Amino acid sequence: MAEVETFFSAWGMADADERVAAIRKTVAADAVYVDPRTDAPIVGPDALADYVAMFSQSAPGAVAEVVKSDTSGDMRRVTVAFKMPNGMEQMGQYFVEPARGNITRMTGFVGTGQPE
Repeated sequence: MAEVETFFSAWGMADADERVAAIRKTVAADAVYVDPRTDAPIVGPDALADYVAMFSQSAPGAVAEVVKSDTSGDMRRVTVAFKMPNGMEQMGQYFVEPARGNITRMTGFVGTGQPE
């Protein structure tokens, strides 16, 4: 499912138009996104593009890279490395539901669930 890789590559795009286009290309019109930093579910590609823009603006030069992925039935689990320009890195894990080639639901967690 290349949509997930394209979606997360958008997090590092400096050009706002490219970032919005990548998200619109990969996310369904009624997609729902939640992670620990969202106050409420984010619905739709435009609202999600606004959320991703906050990351791009607060961490210029940072990138998000899918480093591991597996699938069970229609559900995809991805591990994403958020790499900052200063060398710091934070891992996150996402559960993604696709339909018709687009992301319809994505739920993210900080870390990878490993014991500390």
